[in-house]
Amino acid sequence: MPGSKSGTEKAGAKQQLRQDPYEVLGVNRNSTDQEIKSAYRKLALKYHPDKNANDAEAADKFKEITFSYTILSNPDKRRQYDMAGFEDIESGSQDLELDLSSLGTVSTVFAAIFSKLGVHIRTTVAATVLEEALNGSVTISPLSLGKPLCGKVEKQSAHFYSVTISEKEARAGIVCRVYSTEKCKFKLLYFDKEQNGGLSLALQEDSSRKPSSAGMFFLGFPVYRMDHIHSSLASSKDSEAAFFKKLDGFQPCEITELKSGTHYFAVYGDNFFKSVSYTIEVLSTAAFSGEKESLRSVETQILEKRVELSKFEIEYKEVLAQFSEMTSRYAQEMRTIDELLKEWHGVRASYTIAPQMKRSTDDIPREKRKARDKMKKKIWQHFKFEKRKPCGVD
Repeated sequence: MPGSKSGTEKAGAKQQLRQDPYEVLGVNRNSTDQEIKSAYRKLALKYHPDKNANDAEAADKFKEITFSYTILSNPDKRRQYDMAGFEDIESGSQDLELDLSSLGTVSTVFAAIFSKLGVHIRTTVAATVLEEALNGSVTISPLSLGKPLCGKVEKQSAHFYSVTISEKEARAGIVCRVYSTEKCKFKLLYFDKEQNGGLSLALQEDSSRKPSSAGMFFLGFPVYRMDHIHSSLASSKDSEAAFFKKLDGFQPCEITELKSGTHYFAVYGDNFFKSVSYTIEVLSTAAFSGEKESLRSVETQILEKRVELSKFEIEYKEVLAQFSEMTSRYAQEMRTIDELLKEWHGVRASYTIAPQMKRSTDDIPREKRKARDKMKKKIWQHFKFEKRKPCGVD
């Protein structure tokens, strides 16, 4: 019909409405992951629905900011966008971050159910927590090196800690770890201090499931982290593809070292309904020289294995394609041979002028042969006569 648009045209029109993700976040194309993440958090906090109730324009802006971040925060999607724009980006497959504190009870219940069923839901820190930190209105507890503290944080809330380290301790390296004996979800957060005294989120580490733990390693050399959500998404779609994508979530940490002075961490409760019991500790790695070398060595091996795995995937797919082609040909050749042999037997059998021979009992199917023998037995029993007794014998 005149005036109607095809699905392709509609998709193209929708893509044209999208703004350049770099422009939306106010960053350039050479921006680091940390710069992109920092820009996203500031804008998300500014346009978050909690702070802009009944403001449709702010809501649309927040969606565009979130959409742009999901592209630029994913190395594969960012590369696709840089090469071909929105052409290869499927908006329906974006894994958006949810602020559980802004969801109603029913939505939270559904999110929890989907999570239990294995649907991986990426969550973000509640806007209220980030705003309070930025305004400097959070309570901060001191934490000493080498002295673990236990705590219990409510869902979508955070406990803040400050740690002061010397120049010597900073050079040796610092590790902050949070762990729980329960199956809990939480986030370990690291904040930068702003000029106004407020705190802005700089790093975030989601807890792993087995065991429930999260850690940040500031060792003075490149250290890597595993993006569990990225790996889980790959495995949920295709187990075979998951094998080759298993190490894609192995990404470098944005910050590799801390300067001497006071630093700020927080534990954020990320459960859907219940609170999180946890233990937090900050350690100087001066006494862990052997562990540092082991970590550097195993991460180097993982990076090498990721390169090998990428090459192996190409070889595997080529061989798999050849195998599929061979099995298909095998089945076709088998059918062709059976048909030729059948035709060959038919042609040989046609060379005769003798009448068609009756089928032998061997040609009769077993079931029919048994039925025939049973019928004969019945007929024989019907006509069978008894033996007469000799005369004079009672």
